Amino acid sequence: MKKIILAVGAHPDDIDISCAGTVAKYIAEGTEVYYLVLTNGSKGSENLKISTKVLIKLRKKEQQKSADFLGVKKVFFLNFVDGELQNTPALRKQIVKIIRRVKPTTVICWDPTLFYDETLNMVNHPDHRIGAEAVIDSVYPFARNARTFPELLKEGLKPHVVEELLIFNFSKANYFVDISKTIGKKIEAISCHKSQFADIAKFAERIKMMTGLMGQKAKPPVQYAEGFIQIILRKPA
Repeated sequence: MKKIILAVGAHPDDIDISCAGTVAKYIAEGTEVYYLVLTNGSKGSENLKISTKVLIKLRKKEQQKSADFLGVKKVFFLNFVDGELQNTPALRKQIVKIIRRVKPTTVICWDPTLFYDETLNMVNHPDHRIGAEAVIDSVYPFARNARTFPELLKEGLKPHVVEELLIFNFSKANYFVDISKTIGKKIEAISCHKSQFADIAKFAERIKMMTGLMGQKAKPPVQYAEGFIQIILRKPA
């Protein structure tokens, strides 16, 4: 079976920050990759001179540019309000709809249990956690359950079983992807999100530091890696 990846983020730029190196690597190997962005990114600027409407359009354009650069097949935007994401049936239905449409073998999302990481002095955005929780709930059990959202069956969207979950976490990981050859593409993809980074060179160094630390945890160690918690839901046929 052909490998198909659906990478999900709460905001434009979340996927690129977490796993653009992995995406670039798998696309180069012939994997089909799709992006799903849950919110409209409307809170992603402290510059009040930019209207919310303009900001939403800008962030969508930046995400599309990044995805095009990497060779992502399609980006789906759900446009829920940034900062107000809730794990509701309405959100899960939209995620399930995309899963059944794309039929991914692998779904990548953030870790819903990651509230903070003291080693990196970071607090995780609530949209990341809540969005990831909705994604995991959608993968299991709802996307595979025919009685959940039966109206989707009328649209020809039959239940689908995802084989693998890759849950992104900076420090807690049991599965590593060597991105030593695609670190440049990861940084270039992140650089497309100009509205988010006043000093992209400084952020690029932080990315290299974080992926470098992850690379040291890989076995055997590599120069740069992205780390995930891997959950096998069904072995490939």
